[in-house]
Amino acid sequence: MTGTLYGVGLGPGDPELTTIKAARLIGAADVIAYHSARHGRSIARRIAEPHLRGDQIEEALVYPVTTETTDHPGGYQGAIDEFYAEAAQRLAAHLEAGRDVVLLAEGDPLFYGSYMHMHKRLAHRYPTEVVPGVTSISAASAALGKPLVERDEILTVLPGTLPREVLAERLAATDSAAVMKLGRTFAHVRGAFADAGRIDEAFYVERATMDGQRTGALADVDPDSVPYFSIALLPGQVAAAIPEHSPAQTTGSGEVVVVGTGPAGRDWLTPQAAAALAAADDLVGYGPYLDRVPPNPRQRRHPSDNRVEAERAAHALDLAAAGRSVVVVSAGDPGVFAMATAVLEVASEPKYLDVPVRVLPGLTAAQAVAASVGAPLGHDYAMISLSDRLKPWDVVAGRLVAAARADLAIAIYNPRSKARPWQVGAARDVLLEHRSPDTPVVLGRDVGGAGERVRVVRLADLDPGDVDMRTLLIVGSSTTRVVQRGGRTTVFTPRHYDRPHEPR
Repeated sequence: MTGTLYGVGLGPGDPELTTIKAARLIGAADVIAYHSARHGRSIARRIAEPHLRGDQIEEALVYPVTTETTDHPGGYQGAIDEFYAEAAQRLAAHLEAGRDVVLLAEGDPLFYGSYMHMHKRLAHRYPTEVVPGVTSISAASAALGKPLVERDEILTVLPGTLPREVLAERLAATDSAAVMKLGRTFAHVRGAFADAGRIDEAFYVERATMDGQRTGALADVDPDSVPYFSIALLPGQVAAAIPEHSPAQTTGSGEVVVVGTGPAGRDWLTPQAAAALAAADDLVGYGPYLDRVPPNPRQRRHPSDNRVEAERAAHALDLAAAGRSVVVVSAGDPGVFAMATAVLEVASEPKYLDVPVRVLPGLTAAQAVAASVGAPLGHDYAMISLSDRLKPWDVVAGRLVAAARADLAIAIYNPRSKARPWQVGAARDVLLEHRSPDTPVVLGRDVGGAGERVRVVRLADLDPGDVDMRTLLIVGSSTTRVVQRGGRTTVFTPRHYDRPHEPR
């Protein structure tokens, strides 16, 4: 089996701009090959050096000539063609021996790179893979901090070795340009920009991302100081037409987006909710829920207490009415015992009827707790909050009775707080009037978070002391099963319902 030839792009010079894949292949290769001039100092090898193992075979492919002056019978092109043929034979010997060869290339291997000459001679004979790299054009544009092209603009890439009149014609006809291969060609390249009437728009970048990087106006550069690793750039006119310090424009049309962040950290956040959070001007919410969202200095945060939902909603709507993009942050799903209803209720007042409001769903705590043990909510179920802050306890108890008599699994929210320590025990006693003492109950606390704790107990053994406000309870139905699988407790409620149920 033969080895594989890898043409690996190293980027423009900064070793940190080498891709992860390129670094991995360099470190794993049997043979590292690179081009250099007669002095033997290879820029490609220098860029790759942090990733070399130190025990690899190295093939230095040294150019026999660096200018078009040569005594070779075939002239410059004959000397170069002979060199490439000999270099290809050297690499082929390693490939035939089953060794993987990484041929290093500055920038991108197939963009004005020496690698392409080996590719043309070897790719049809051996397994070959090309790993792209950041080009010098991208690096130069970044160094200047100026976009090359926007919208429908056209970028033209030109070699500086073209005749001056051809360069001038191309430069006059394009929106944006990058001229490569400067060095000895710089004087006539700069003349071509002048001939095209574009010299005042052009910039110069030398050794982009390397030590000694230099940038400036093309017209101000001394031709005698220009190395080969330099580039002339003509940025697009769309970017140039915008003042650098123009104030940000706002549309003046605000909205409120109520977002569910799921039961815990960022892993539970949907991409839709993440996009809304990233686009917002203001974040409004209960303080601990806002803390789940990483700070963004562009945004204003408005934390508040957990018991002021109406005031929080009005604040968000006032901000949106003033043209701000506002996200109201809610844990879990905003429509399940959370902020969506509070916002919509206030938004129904006459003064807010024209303020747009959207609700984006999130994973519920019930879903998270259910999934942590299996599928206890796999059949019909009810969600009930034990809090009597917004409804009287007799209503809560009546709904528990109704759900129990209907043989529904029940997800119980807000089971206990410091101000309501007695309701878990009361709910247990109500359910025991209609459910077997052996009914499984799942206690899920902080599922997905650092304090996650999940237990399964019998309904008769449910201890209110094991429950707090961060706990969600799932009470099974008469068909809910508990199975030990691989040392773990699994709870599920079958989708079929074969057993006749008689309410107690």
